[in-house]
Amino acid sequence: MSAPEQFYRIAKLPPYVFAVINELKAKARAAGQDVVDFGMGNPDGATPDVIVEKLVEAARQQKNHRYSMSRGIPQLRVEIVKRYQRNYGVELDPDKEAIVTIGAKDAIAHLLFAIIAPGDAV
Repeated sequence: MSAPEQFYRIAKLPPYVFAVINELKAKARAAGQDVVDFGMGNPDGATPDVIVEKLVEAARQQKNHRYSMSRGIPQLRVEIVKRYQRNYGVELDPDKEAIVTIGAKDAIAHLLFAIIAPGDAV
């Protein structure tokens, strides 16, 4: 028995959608088709210099050489809440209604693990 067959959750997973899409894109390009990629949301341009400079500045500060707080840096959560207020007119509590994750897929997966149980229809 191969390793993936030994693990219950892995055995139940469907093919990774972006791997399937990437394979289809590669085949279409190899066939000479012009493919517009609406896939994973990778940027099509360079990161603005001001952002790169701020990242380098922050990376040089030893206080940042550790894991962040589990819900995310408090000031980042405050800024996220401000953005939602400004862009969508939504009032949120940064301590109770904003959290920082490593990405949308990670957030959705963890949410589902938290709220569903075996046998639930999703």
